[in-house]
Amino acid sequence: MRVLQLIDSLDAGGAERVAVNFANGLSELQHESFLCATRKEGLLKQSIDSNVGYLFLTKVKAIDFKALFKLKTFIKQNKINLVHAHSTSVFTAVLVKLLGAKIKIVWHDHYGKSDFLNERPSKILKFCGHFINYVFGVNDQLVDWSKSVLKIDYASYLPNFVTYSEQKKKTVLRGNDSDIKIVCLANLRPQKDHFNLINAFTELKYKVSNCTLHLIGKDFKDDYSRDLKKLIEEMQLSEHVFVYGSCYDTFQILKQAQIGVLSSKSEGLPLSLLEYGISKLPVVCTNVGDCSKVITNHKNGLLVDSEDVIQLSESLHMLVTKPILAENMGLALAETIHSSYSKNAVLKEVVKIYNKL
Repeated sequence: MRVLQLIDSLDAGGAERVAVNFANGLSELQHESFLCATRKEGLLKQSIDSNVGYLFLTKVKAIDFKALFKLKTFIKQNKINLVHAHSTSVFTAVLVKLLGAKIKIVWHDHYGKSDFLNERPSKILKFCGHFINYVFGVNDQLVDWSKSVLKIDYASYLPNFVTYSEQKKKTVLRGNDSDIKIVCLANLRPQKDHFNLINAFTELKYKVSNCTLHLIGKDFKDDYSRDLKKLIEEMQLSEHVFVYGSCYDTFQILKQAQIGVLSSKSEGLPLSLLEYGISKLPVVCTNVGDCSKVITNHKNGLLVDSEDVIQLSESLHMLVTKPILAENMGLALAETIHSSYSKNAVLKEVVKIYNKL
């Protein structure tokens, strides 16, 4: 089997990390594995295993014939018979198929606003749906949406998986050694609702002074980012809340933290939640998307309602002030991740679908 993972960029986002994990994992299972970034390279390029064939398209517009013919040639030369397209890269996969590439297309839908699917643009995806052979959705809502809106019968839920990797330590979390460091792995996007987190953290600081909050994720330098930084200044939190942007050394960062948090309004199955778990961090997470499939409240983490400042603040306070409880929850979450979200378990199901196609 010769499979190409297709992704628009190699920035350190969730879908991008999944694409790299799949390419590396399939290579380890002795499949001929390839990865193509269509528009942009990024931090994750250095995570691609040497046995994975790699192509960067430098695509500059939606329909870029030079890039499409480059991809078609790569597919033909490497005898690739299946393209696993992640997120919006499925449009590129469909176009290259229309240009004559003899491929099957699997679409991996990572859509992050799955709690607001009624607002999702669907015109182009309906067109693509005629050429997609199978859909993986990162939660059940996305699977149902593909079946009902795109009329694709062959679709199923596929959980993300995470693999631990030793990385060189580059990022040093700011603050004092005595601080209780809370980390949030989430790109600076509205659906991640960092504003709710900042407000909850402000409440926490009134009760526990030696806490710091560390925001790791791509900074798009847009209105959301500017408003967020303005709020941090207005709340006089500049010495307690730190914004780092994209970071490659995720697991080295998590080793320096005591608590992981997600305050999203909408999610699929966030990879960061799995990364917290494999790092044995106790977690507070909003009950959105498929987070409740991973977190059993008060057993291996704490679930709170989205946009509820008080719940989020009180749950963080519980973990901060009850270290033994927090440690036990972190260990329980690690056990959940290893048993249900391991690389081997997920890839076994993926390869089964590949073979059917």
